[in-house]
Amino acid sequence: MPFGANVHEIPASEVPSQSFDVVLFQHRRQWDDDRLNLLTDAQRRLPRVYIEHDPPQENAFEQKHWVQERDTLLVHVTHFNRLMWDSGETPTRVIEHGVIVPDDVRYSGELERGIAVINHLRQRGRRLGNDVYAQAAARVPLDLVGMDAQSAGGIGEIGNLELAAFAARYRFFFNPIRWTSLGLAIVEAMTIGMPIVGLATTELSTVIRNGESGFIHTDTEALIDAMQHLLRDPAEARRLGEGARRTALERFHIDRFASDWDEALRYVCS
Repeated sequence: MPFGANVHEIPASEVPSQSFDVVLFQHRRQWDDDRLNLLTDAQRRLPRVYIEHDPPQENAFEQKHWVQERDTLLVHVTHFNRLMWDSGETPTRVIEHGVIVPDDVRYSGELERGIAVINHLRQRGRRLGNDVYAQAAARVPLDLVGMDAQSAGGIGEIGNLELAAFAARYRFFFNPIRWTSLGLAIVEAMTIGMPIVGLATTELSTVIRNGESGFIHTDTEALIDAMQHLLRDPAEARRLGEGARRTALERFHIDRFASDWDEALRYVCS
């Protein structure tokens, strides 16, 4: 995604000479290495925020987060992620996604196919649901897009700015992922009015309501039945998509996202 005019990219070598109000980390390497080797002593004393984008990867419920500091705010992007991480003494809060999609992009659903958006599905295996996708694709017309999608029989990568319009033609969005954060592609699909079908795992189980915005279940046969039903009934798919859009505008609106971040930054800087 292109940055706005208020974002300024500088070489790492220039960071020590810069003046900042707050330091934000988004990757363990940044916390373990850059914090110690790139920032000055004064910069390390600045207010700090660490954004954790994923649930624990090593142990579902016992992994302790590497940020263990009372003076750093650990921000999770879903309530499920915060529940599963052992954040120890570090203060936490949840700031859910906020998305912007082009005003002229809306769900049409004329393609009698479903779409899944997953990067490196074949490489990442069962955690990302490669077996679930293959099982469904054997009985339901599905297209996979994302990085290296071709190796799993998919189309390939679609640029972020083009993805919403590309997906809008498909009848439904399919999410076969067992263990993940809430994907932005799902939120964007909901925002344009697309029905969601997926595994009732992690945060998605709190987002989609059966019969209102899509269909979720832990039974893959039930998911296949739901997808086949939407292929036969485009009016029902559109009705569910409208419910998904209402949910997205209430829960994932960009104004709410900006307000939450404004509040978080004021908190750490106070």
